[in-house]
Amino acid sequence: MLSRTAGNLYWMGRYLERADFTARLIEATQRLAALPSSYGGAGNAWESALAATWMTKAHKDRGLALDEHQVSDFLTLDPANPSSIRSCLEAARANARSVRTALTEEAWEAINTAWLEISRYGTHLESREALGPLLELIKHAVAAYDGAAQRTMLRGDAYWFVNLGSAIERADNSARLLDVKYHLLLPRGESVGGSLDYFQWTTILRTVSAMTAYRWVYRDSVKPWLVADLLILNRQIPRSLASCYEEILRHLDLLASVTGKRGPAHRLASAGNNRLAQSNIDKVFADGLHEFLTRFIVENNKLGEAIAEQYLF
Repeated sequence: MLSRTAGNLYWMGRYLERADFTARLIEATQRLAALPSSYGGAGNAWESALAATWMTKAHKDRGLALDEHQVSDFLTLDPANPSSIRSCLEAARANARSVRTALTEEAWEAINTAWLEISRYGTHLESREALGPLLELIKHAVAAYDGAAQRTMLRGDAYWFVNLGSAIERADNSARLLDVKYHLLLPRGESVGGSLDYFQWTTILRTVSAMTAYRWVYRDSVKPWLVADLLILNRQIPRSLASCYEEILRHLDLLASVTGKRGPAHRLASAGNNRLAQSNIDKVFADGLHEFLTRFIVENNKLGEAIAEQYLF
């Protein structure tokens, strides 16, 4: 496969995953921001949404307010924000269009339809009431693509590159979400394990559709260390860091079986997978959850760069 084609497929996967995550993040932020003041409030909830998407500076540079309307507008439809949902879907469609013959008709139609649907919303949210349907549209559109790809695409290099991009992006998003919760959401003076802390961790689980999984695995009330264990080390849940790295390594191995080549990307993915396999949540918290997640995000970015150098240039 040509490196340009591989790159289009890889980034298509990343942009679709990012659009889905941003939609889920905004939903979660709405829940956090709606906390009654008697709970201590979550006044920095919208700031946390920007931090999770690494868009704090870009938002501030635009002189926009830290409120629901301007942050959600910035993260959903703003064409000047390269990570807005609209921009992500536009980029995903452009990449998909460049490699149209590598996709099945069903997969292409799912992506194209998603872009046409979001285009109807324009470039600014008209009202708060429009936000809910827009977020549902995005989640269903990405799920429609996933279903089409799963059911119709050949298990070959095109499929592997898309899934490789999705897994890299998903790991990055999960790590950022956990880190933002641990260091930004809980206001000073609020106790860890308190009612606000409990609600926030529950919201994080709902953001990644893991509430039911948590109950099945732990059969316990929501506890911070168990949520972290689920989203970092539990390989049964698709959005955990360990599950993402298992998927990354599997797809790199499949690509190596076709090309006959291994390189820095394989070594980094293998090292990351081994670190997660050898970790336990007690050690993660003892060493510092923030420090662990910061190192993970840095190493995940390095892996993304290594994949680009090995396959996409």
